[in-house]
Amino acid sequence: MPVTLTHYLVLSAILFAIGLFGALAKRNVVAILMSIELMFNAVNIALVAFSRYLPVPPANQVAHGLNGQIFALFIITVAAAEAAVALAILLAIYRQRRTVSVEDINLMKW
Repeated sequence: MPVTLTHYLVLSAILFAIGLFGALAKRNVVAILMSIELMFNAVNIALVAFSRYLPVPPANQVAHGLNGQIFALFIITVAAAEAAVALAILLAIYRQRRTVSVEDINLMKW
């Protein structure tokens, strides 16, 4: 049985659902960040699968269907920058509050 576009999209949807559940249900900021990264990776799988299995328009023959891979590369770059900034903010909050629990971090209250 060959692997088709549907298989990749089902895998991507399952990974995205797991990441969404983790982002909404977890109380630890690090676990929430990991869940967001999982959702980014699910989108990357879908983009690369679409670029592999969908036909390339005639006007875009130069790229040979690499649009999904290029978008995935940009998403990976943005995700790395987001992780670096989020971890820096998390470390600053941890130094001040001594906790990484979402319920205990209430910076807007005095």
